[in-house]
Amino acid sequence: MIVCYAQGGGLGHLTRIRAYLHTVHAGEPATLLTTSPFAADPRVLGPHRLLHGDPATVLHELKPSLLVVDAFPGGLTGELTAGSVPPGTNTVHLARLLRWDAYRPLLPQTPIRFDRTWLLEDLEPAHRAHLTGETAPLTLTDPPAPALPDLAPDSWLVLHSGPASEIHELLSYARECAEAERLQPRLVLAAPVRPADLPADVEHVDPYPAWPLFFSAARIVTAAGFNAVRQTARWRSKHLMLPFPRRWDDQFTRAARARVTGRRSPGGEVG
Repeated sequence: MIVCYAQGGGLGHLTRIRAYLHTVHAGEPATLLTTSPFAADPRVLGPHRLLHGDPATVLHELKPSLLVVDAFPGGLTGELTAGSVPPGTNTVHLARLLRWDAYRPLLPQTPIRFDRTWLLEDLEPAHRAHLTGETAPLTLTDPPAPALPDLAPDSWLVLHSGPASEIHELLSYARECAEAERLQPRLVLAAPVRPADLPADVEHVDPYPAWPLFFSAARIVTAAGFNAVRQTARWRSKHLMLPFPRRWDDQFTRAARARVTGRRSPGGEVG
């Protein structure tokens, strides 16, 4: 049995876990330990099982053969310790950028010593020095997605799962960028929930996953979360990023790296 710890209120942890399970375990069904409200969407959960509860209690009841911990090596609040892991359970950590100086004080006195850590992006040196066990880079591949109708010509796709305040910031950013290019694009918002005060000239759609729309979008406007930057790598030349401050994630470093890589890549694309 595979149990995946994917705590966090957003959609990103679940999307990353789905991609990991598809890439490494051929989509083998797993139990996802999460409190994310997005896990209630069957499109997001996929073939996997959702479970709530105290991680240590759940893990000792289930006694999984493999525990996969996404992003936070000590858990979202430092609740994951070596004692949380039942004897005989192998442990894997999916490491992405963290604001390590901010997160490090949460690490427990007896942290999990992971058997393997997959490096999903370059880490800060202090974060990298904390890692244990075997380490190796891993490029994630998303599960197959259903085809979606192409967007109307000259459509700019704004993609964000919320909150509404950030969606409006992204829409304003898209309008500013369009004005700078002297364009008047059609704006399409891809979001799980339509904001109550969405402007009348913005179309709302709710696809999951949304990346099949990237092919037909004239521009893709997102924050700089891990999945948004990863999934748009092929379209970096038409990708506009607006990083947001996060408690643990470092969107500003990720956006800066992606912009530099995009400028160096032929045609502005990577991957």
